[in-house]
Amino acid sequence: MTRMTGGEAIVDGLIRHGIDTVFGLPGVQTYGLFDALARASNSIRLINARHEQTTAYMALGYACATGRPAAYAVVPGPGVLNTTAALATAWGVNAPVLCLTGQVPSFMIGRRRGQLHELPDQLATMRTLVKWAERIEHPSQASHLVARAFQEMTSGRRGPVSLEMPWDQFTATADVTPQDPLPPFPNPVPDPEKIEALAKLLNAAKAPMIWVGGGALHAAPEILALAERIGAPVVSFRNGRGIVDDRHPLGLTIPAAYKLWPETDLLVAFGTRLEVPTSRWGKMPAGLKVARIDIDPAEMPRLKVDIGIVADTADAARALTAVVEQRNDPVRAAVIARAKAETLTEIQSVQPQMSFLNAIREVLPENGILCDEMTQAGYVSWFGFPFYTPRSLITSGFSGTLGAGFPTALGVKVAMPDRPVVSLNGDGGFLFGGAELATAMQFGINLITIVFNNSAYGNVMRDQKRMFEGRDSGSALRNPDFLAYAKSFGVPAWRVTDADGLRSALKQALTAQTPTFIEVMTDISKETAPWPFIAPGRG
Repeated sequence: MTRMTGGEAIVDGLIRHGIDTVFGLPGVQTYGLFDALARASNSIRLINARHEQTTAYMALGYACATGRPAAYAVVPGPGVLNTTAALATAWGVNAPVLCLTGQVPSFMIGRRRGQLHELPDQLATMRTLVKWAERIEHPSQASHLVARAFQEMTSGRRGPVSLEMPWDQFTATADVTPQDPLPPFPNPVPDPEKIEALAKLLNAAKAPMIWVGGGALHAAPEILALAERIGAPVVSFRNGRGIVDDRHPLGLTIPAAYKLWPETDLLVAFGTRLEVPTSRWGKMPAGLKVARIDIDPAEMPRLKVDIGIVADTADAARALTAVVEQRNDPVRAAVIARAKAETLTEIQSVQPQMSFLNAIREVLPENGILCDEMTQAGYVSWFGFPFYTPRSLITSGFSGTLGAGFPTALGVKVAMPDRPVVSLNGDGGFLFGGAELATAMQFGINLITIVFNNSAYGNVMRDQKRMFEGRDSGSALRNPDFLAYAKSFGVPAWRVTDADGLRSALKQALTAQTPTFIEVMTDISKETAPWPFIAPGRG
């Protein structure tokens, strides 16, 4: 046993679990935790931000970029509530994010006496938002509960967790038994009978299609091996982009896959909810059979399928590849190639967004990372920007979290300091957290931030005018001088109006060795809607 404060026991647990950075914003209830971080600064770094939401988004970006757990720390009550959009996003994209927060003093919990930052039942609230949440009542519990938090984050379907500690316990001392990492819960073994049944379906299928989502990010080699063995295209959307290189003959975006959809007779899904083909593409092809592989058993009853296999996606893909028949069908390969080629031509009609994305792809090195946002260029990137590796697109997924892009991208860049990271933003979403340019400068987070300025919540304005006789309400924006805004933080900035200007500015930004900012002036009335390529079945 070692004599420790509650804060020290938590920090010791973080270090034992490989956490090298905590994103945080201190306050009176968490002074003991932040002092422990200060005294362990040779082993763990603290990056503070200007808003609690940013601490959580940065942890999210770090986790998404690395696939490893990340942690943030904020005060209870309004502080932790400010982070819940990021927690919801982490839950949606299955990101292992640890929220560390405080509580009112131990003897006041549940008494509703109006303590600073008190909530009716903070722990119950957090349990509705995350995969697992617990309270550390005493320093002696801290090491074990930190280890349990990491075990929950990294077992099965990954996701965010939360730990809280009462104000007084962060500085209280006790004998603590340090806890090394606990092993993750064992993965379910792929059912051999179901693997054999799916192999028979694949052997009989004339036009199978593989879909991948965020649950297959770690399974890229296994997915590609299976796809190449059976000659099946691999389709991805948002979280699954890059699992198969878009330059590979079998790597398809959703518009290309839609061309193949009518003749598809077997759909095999790895780690995805299949929201696009089941909700966006209208009627399913006649006679289509569907198989799902997912590590989360709760997923199986949520969608009626012919075969459901509860397993890790890499394990299942490996098992399938071992038993399925080798296929070499030049005719099918030609059909897939034609769909890819036609789509590459057709998506160029989405202008000016594609011209900007083409310029970014041309300049961005192969190992570059793109972080999306709820903006026109962000939407188009889901099908119009080529990705070469897993985790090279960082996205809020189905959460569609406006304002998440820039602060999340800061965390991505912290995690990947030696890789170029580009953050795509709209003028509306960027100002949710634009003050974090100060954080970027303070900590040397050399992120390239691009803001597309169309003076509107563009998609909302387009929908309003289309649906309500040309009227719009609440979607027009009056913006600051973004260049002056960026430069007030000491951030080099450029303003451009076309793809050539963006290409030139981006080349300079990549060599700047400092946070940079590029404003792209656009006009919502001249931007092509991307939705016919994303949701053609909705009309």
